[in-house]
Amino acid sequence: MEPIAAISTARGVAAAVGVLRVSGDGAVAAAEAVVRRPGGAKLAEAPARTLVRCSLLDCTGAVIDDCLAVVFPAPHSYTGEDVVELQCHGSPVVLEEGLRALLAAGARQAKPGEFTKRAFLNGRMDLTAAEAVIDLIDAETAEEARNAAMQVNGALARAVGAVYDMLMDVAARFYAVVDYPDEDIAPLQRTELEAALETGEKTLQALVDTTERGRILKRGVPTVIVGRPNVGKSSLLNALLGFDRAIVTDVAGTTRDTVEEKVLCGGVLLRLTDTAGIRETEDAVEKIGVERSRSALEQASLVLAVLDSAAEVTSEDQALLRQAAKQGRWILVWSKRDLTAGRPLPAMDRVLADLDHPPAAVVALSNVTGQGLEDLERAVAALYPAGETAAGTVVTNSRQGAAIERALTAVRSALGALRGGLTPDAVLTDAEEALDALGELTGKTIREDLVETIFSRFCVGK
Repeated sequence: MEPIAAISTARGVAAAVGVLRVSGDGAVAAAEAVVRRPGGAKLAEAPARTLVRCSLLDCTGAVIDDCLAVVFPAPHSYTGEDVVELQCHGSPVVLEEGLRALLAAGARQAKPGEFTKRAFLNGRMDLTAAEAVIDLIDAETAEEARNAAMQVNGALARAVGAVYDMLMDVAARFYAVVDYPDEDIAPLQRTELEAALETGEKTLQALVDTTERGRILKRGVPTVIVGRPNVGKSSLLNALLGFDRAIVTDVAGTTRDTVEEKVLCGGVLLRLTDTAGIRETEDAVEKIGVERSRSALEQASLVLAVLDSAAEVTSEDQALLRQAAKQGRWILVWSKRDLTAGRPLPAMDRVLADLDHPPAAVVALSNVTGQGLEDLERAVAALYPAGETAAGTVVTNSRQGAAIERALTAVRSALGALRGGLTPDAVLTDAEEALDALGELTGKTIREDLVETIFSRFCVGK
């Protein structure tokens, strides 16, 4: 394939190191044209996968940087083609000028995700590993990064591949008996077919069961902080973030709109929304904020309902708790404990009366001193446990999840047909549907237009 080139590190950002990457037929020649090694040595003669020092030249041949170059000969490279990487100082100007020189030397500007797409097309990775690359780049938690890294290394492909190979073996044996009746091929036994389908069903169901955790890993938990005005909602947001994101004053109704931020709490990524205090008001602007607060509450997966431990529980508090209890998962947070040290909290049986279900946890904290924040983190972690699923087999990609569910439906249909007394050829029709779905998952049978769509989500240079 023609050589492609791109800046592989973040564009427009000054950093200690920046990387230029070129891949394809003629990649070494293109890189040779823009570098000069000491003593006139050729880049093509450099030891493979070894950093060598050289000067980076611009389009006029002028030296613009002192850099390191490394050659990865095909097929043992990221893309499976000849690849050269130039590690430069991270000046955006240097990288842009270096890229212009590579393009002038015959390389083409790489499209988004084109390096990884070539790795997929050249058999260096399957589609689950390729999609995990972008997940690894975008990872916002350590657990998400570990899961993506293991998928890049083939963990999900191996789990799915075991089912695919088993179904393919069953189908191949069936057709071998049909197509070559005179050969001494053992016919497919009903018990063998049922055992294979049951094993496939169990594996696929286990993967489907990870999709909720996968959504949490990738997108975080939509979480809303609600309460009456001036109970400490914005202070809680700031305490969790570790900096003053929301304005905090003693004036009730300071927050007039929703404020959204992401925060790691108990190892769980929360998409936090701080809301305007919910109360009846005639103020036109505050009324809009209250309506947005109610809307955010209805859409949240987790509710942090905040009550002021230094004030009496009001009917508005009780109404808010009833609404929070209807949303499913919620935590009751008593704020301002620094103002009520030594005083007991109100009786829980009265506060939590007439609710659809009790809170997952009750936490008392001070946003000023930090007391109780660890309790809140433990409560959140308990609500969203990582479980015992092996890293790399948590399905975080909606396309992959849909393909696995289609395969599972087809396998179950095949099992139903088999147990209903249908002939093996009818059963294998469903098994082949499962094979098609799994092939689309790994890229064995995927359409070209879908491949283009998948890799268009990648950044340029990866």
